[in-house]
Amino acid sequence: MKVLFYLGHPAHYHLFKNAIREFGPEKSVVLIKTKDVLERLLIEDKIPYINVDESSSRNQAGKTLKIARKFGKRMLKIYRIIKKNKPDILTGSAAELAVLGKVLGIPSCIFNEDDYEVVAPFAKIVGPTATHLVCPDVTSAWKWNHKKLAYNSYHELAYLHPDHFTPDRKKVAGIFEEGKRNFILRFVELGAYHDVGKTGLTDELATRLIQILEPHGKIYITSERELPKQFEPYRIAIKATDIHHALYFADMLIGDSQTMTAEAAVLGTPALRYNDFVGKLSYLEDLEHNFGLTYGFKTSNSEGLIAKVAEMVNNPNLKQEWAEKRKVLLTKKINLAAWMVNLLANYPNSLPVKK
Repeated sequence: MKVLFYLGHPAHYHLFKNAIREFGPEKSVVLIKTKDVLERLLIEDKIPYINVDESSSRNQAGKTLKIARKFGKRMLKIYRIIKKNKPDILTGSAAELAVLGKVLGIPSCIFNEDDYEVVAPFAKIVGPTATHLVCPDVTSAWKWNHKKLAYNSYHELAYLHPDHFTPDRKKVAGIFEEGKRNFILRFVELGAYHDVGKTGLTDELATRLIQILEPHGKIYITSERELPKQFEPYRIAIKATDIHHALYFADMLIGDSQTMTAEAAVLGTPALRYNDFVGKLSYLEDLEHNFGLTYGFKTSNSEGLIAKVAEMVNNPNLKQEWAEKRKVLLTKKINLAAWMVNLLANYPNSLPVKK
């Protein structure tokens, strides 16, 4: 079985990297487009790849015609690569694969963690064209639930499950200070098509958070967007492939990122999320309300975020409490990477029997 993987975001690399390693370069083809630190991650991990879109995706939200042109160019490049490499199955989180799979008669497995109603433009392309929509069991596939392949896990447990990830304190030596609490603030760009009209942490709110946290420890900022000069001294200096070690050893994460919030949560680090997607994504609602590993605050509730941070930072047992919650989570959820490799390597015999 030869698999073509297409990665459009750093989170997609983490999601598929263990499966990519399992198949190896003889049985896989890896395509990417330029996005944040994605290419750096593959270079640092020595994964062979082809970049089908080297232009930056920054600030594309709302520029419909430009997005459509780039989409078309990527489609043509991927089409040529498929014809040359002849994969048996197409795998990724991108609409291009669903469309090309439909046109070429190749099965496509589109992995997505967000509820399809929330990412409607994406859903309206992949819903009708994908062979399978691969989602957490808590995620809605909207009008296409008949195509849903459900698993009892999250994307983040494809790479942060203990079977694959072992935290290494040496990775943060010289970054985090021994004997001090360490807090991470995460700023995303919110520049994707589904982010139009959405907001997250403002510079003013970040300043207030720093004022609350700084008396209790050290603060580190990781950001997709440009930082004002006053925040630059807080920028974390760490390899892209080591950020999950920093998340594990951090005492708290506060940010406007879906992915990094979920990553911190499954690692047992208290995670607070502040953006306009709060309450709309089932997998984060599951992590919050069924496991108590994260808290979400809409942008209309900045005072709620401030109050919760002030409360949590004064809890000396915070990390220990979250470690216990994580233990419960890991008894309830599966290793997604192992499930994924079985699905792809044994397809179509790996599909569940339809009753």
